[in-house]
Amino acid sequence: MKNFIGILFLVLYLSCGLNADNGGTESKNKAVSSPILKNGDIIFQNSQSRQCKAIALATNSKYTHCGIIFWKDGKCYVLEAVQPVIYTPLEDWIARGANNHYVVKRLKDQNVLSDSTLAIMKKTGEKFLGKDYDIYFGWGNDKIYCSELVWKIYKDGAKIEVGKLHKLKDFDLTSTEVKTIMKERYGKNIPYEEAVISPSNIFDSNLLETIVE
Repeated sequence: MKNFIGILFLVLYLSCGLNADNGGTESKNKAVSSPILKNGDIIFQNSQSRQCKAIALATNSKYTHCGIIFWKDGKCYVLEAVQPVIYTPLEDWIARGANNHYVVKRLKDQNVLSDSTLAIMKKTGEKFLGKDYDIYFGWGNDKIYCSELVWKIYKDGAKIEVGKLHKLKDFDLTSTEVKTIMKERYGKNIPYEEAVISPSNIFDSNLLETIVE
């Protein structure tokens, strides 16, 4: 009987394990075996909107929205650029995506993300809190879009470029949906030379590895 109680206690202890450095816990929407999410993890989903359909067509990717994981007061949040830039509880963020599906990627070289670097990244991201979503996908800091926020947090906070910058003209702008959105946003003055970073550019970065899929 004592052995049984001891084994039961051990199972319960291991199933409730937390990452002390990051305040981590398992996502409720994944199996118990899923890795613990950490500060700095990048999370992707396919958002359900007309604009996101156009983004998927232009970038040839099913992932159209992304954010960055930060822990606050023992709870997991996604810092994301929507309208406006906000912290969203992880469970709420997942629920907004198509079929509740999401993918989490992590920097392969975790030695780079020291506690001090992560603190700088978090502070960098929080400078954008409350800023409007940039429907024109400009590269300035007065407004910002989702993948731009993640890219700049890594670039300014950790001196790392997670994904190659492209120009707007590099994407597939030929579909009817994309052309319609472009005409609505820019009229005849489409900024083809504007620097752009898409969720797919970050997703495909060779600096990242998939943690949850």
